[in-house]
Amino acid sequence: MDEIKNVESKNFIHAFVEEDMAEGGRCEGMRVHTRFPPEPNGYLHIGHCKALCIDFGTAEKFGGLCNLRFDDTNPAKEDNEFVEAIQEDIHWLGFDWGDRMYYGSDYFEKTYELAEALIQKGLAYVCQLTPEEFKQNRGDINVPATSPWRDRPMEESLDLFRRMRKGEFAEGSMTLRAKIDLTSGNFNMRDPVIYRIRYIEHHRQGNKWCIYPMYDFAHPIQDALEGITHSLCSLEYEDHRPLYNWVIENCDVPSKPRQIEFARLGIDHTVMSKRKLRALVEGGLVVGWDDPRMPTLCGLRRRGYTPASIRNFCERIGVAKNPSTVEYAFLEHCLREDLNDNARRVMAVLRPIPLTITNYPEGQSEVFEVENNPNHPEDGTRSVSFSRHLYIEADDFLKEPVPKYKRLYPDGPECRLKGAYVIQCTGYNCDENGNITEVLATYDPNSRGGDPADGRKIKGATIHWVDSETALDAEIRLYDNLFSDASPDGADKNFLECLNPDSLEVLQNCKVEATLASATAEDRFQFMRVGYFCADSKDSSPEHLVFNRAVSLKDSFKPAQ
Repeated sequence: MDEIKNVESKNFIHAFVEEDMAEGGRCEGMRVHTRFPPEPNGYLHIGHCKALCIDFGTAEKFGGLCNLRFDDTNPAKEDNEFVEAIQEDIHWLGFDWGDRMYYGSDYFEKTYELAEALIQKGLAYVCQLTPEEFKQNRGDINVPATSPWRDRPMEESLDLFRRMRKGEFAEGSMTLRAKIDLTSGNFNMRDPVIYRIRYIEHHRQGNKWCIYPMYDFAHPIQDALEGITHSLCSLEYEDHRPLYNWVIENCDVPSKPRQIEFARLGIDHTVMSKRKLRALVEGGLVVGWDDPRMPTLCGLRRRGYTPASIRNFCERIGVAKNPSTVEYAFLEHCLREDLNDNARRVMAVLRPIPLTITNYPEGQSEVFEVENNPNHPEDGTRSVSFSRHLYIEADDFLKEPVPKYKRLYPDGPECRLKGAYVIQCTGYNCDENGNITEVLATYDPNSRGGDPADGRKIKGATIHWVDSETALDAEIRLYDNLFSDASPDGADKNFLECLNPDSLEVLQNCKVEATLASATAEDRFQFMRVGYFCADSKDSSPEHLVFNRAVSLKDSFKPAQ
């Protein structure tokens, strides 16, 4: 994997862990053990990646372990497709869980036993409030919650709970609630529901269960059973921490993990709600979860992002307690840094027009050996052919020049063909509609390599080109932000109305170097003067080359001074 840049970041989580592991700390003598607990009901996105890097990265830093545990306690929309995709994404980023892959459903029986034990301790009861009645009886900051079933005898609750498991009651008719404090200012502690009835097939357990534990009850139990020392989670669980600790203290579990919260990642011009991303996919507004405009890791990978660029991004934005929004341009900046250093250089013409070198012999050709990457001479060279007939970008020629235009126009300045010769435009040909069909130029035979033998200064620009005799046709896809609005996730907005109609431009009949015939999706290229590209992992083939623009050459991100 590409080398991660050495970036030091202040991380309050690491400070807490160091404190816990020190002499006299709560985890003295233990090995740091974290977990990454994705829900298998969608694909990982860049927001999950921050959590993933924190969980696995913290374990790496302290020489510890990190488990992969699929949170499949809610069977709705869970699928093995997502399980496999999540594993692939984690490995692609360079992390590994070894033999420690688990499912929340692995612990259903033990979790059920612990729930029964709470009932027997008088710390849980079966409640028959309907969902509507539950809301009505929840109270407010000045009014305690109520339940007419709170003082139900232990034996009765235990019997009903066992019958709930057997499927004797309708969905929504009963719940199991923890008996904590109906007057608490923290509503998560007002006798929260810890089990509910759901008649839905589980992707691993089938129809074995019709009652499922709530996440707030199951998660601390799972952490404790796996020996997790530090349960790292996003900031919305901060108010749930007292319940997490209550479960650990009142259930007979073998360890006592510490929950630590951090702010979630926010990025402008995107949404990171799985529900909203699913709506984009199911509504046909993108081509799938791996659409290169999506913030999913599979989408970013297909677009051309590298593991190093994403990990560097997560490392450099740091870990904070306060929510903030990061510019998408900074993510692009991290990719551009990586590709500028590591991508191979090639030439490709996106909007081609023919260029004829009128004083170059017809039928003659020659080959230039060009470095693949000037930053890494050890990457060798490639052969680039040159002949009388070339393709150049349409933007590199004007019939009539505009001020400060230093490219080709009739009797304009000499220009360099990248790595080849110095040329000067002498004219052009048009069709009957006035469209340019051919640009004409002469070349200086004594300027092989792009510099004249007499050392004269060339006032015009250096332009890229491809040889029409060997050029390959390609489809080029230019991507922009999926949303034109910087904050499409705003509470007062319909995110679907914020879609950018220009988020994808597809160019046909582009011309690329012959060396790209064997390009794979794992290769990254700098199309000189154009941007960074990769072959599309699904649609590209030797018979029909398709390249996605990962990021432009221009860097719009300005670091704070």
